[in-house]
Formats: sequence, C-alpha cells, structure tokens
Amino acid sequence: MRKQYDFSIGRPNPYAKRLKRQVTIRLDEQTLVYFKALAEETAIPYQTLINLYLRECAASQKHLRLAWLNGAKVDMPGEELPQTRS
Repeated sequence: MRKQYDFSIGRPNPYAKRLKRQVTIRLDEQTLVYFKALAEETAIPYQTLINLYLRECAASQKHLRLAWLNGAKVDMPGEELPQTRS
C-alpha cells in the first residue's frame, strides 16, 4: 500500500446516481417474515428483495388502493376502485 495517493487526476464516479441511500423503514412482522423466507429460498439478502420489489412497483407506476376500517376509501392516482353498495 502506498503512503500517499494522488486524487488530483481522479474523475467522478459515473455510477454515483445509481448508488443506494440508507433509510430507516418500519415494516410489520408478517412482511419481514415473508421477505426473510424469500431471501432464504433465493439466497438474496432480504433488503435487496424489498428494494427490487419497490423498484418494480415504481417502474410500473403501481398505485396503492386503501380502504379504511370505517369504510372510507382513498383513491390513489391512476387506479380506480370498484363501486360498493352502501
């Protein structure tokens, strides 16, 4: 190993835009168990599997459909909810 390195001739990382960013996310136990089991089957770290799934959702512009316990429904952009009878 050298005592000194010259970084003056270095260039920016061309892949810097694709680097991952560390975040904290709270997942329910069932979701974590699912992805950890899938990680065991595939030999892919569960964090990578979660990232791949979220990337796929973003790429296909998948939208979340929510229904609250009180019966109120929230329509997210791009996805229509079926009509329900009251």
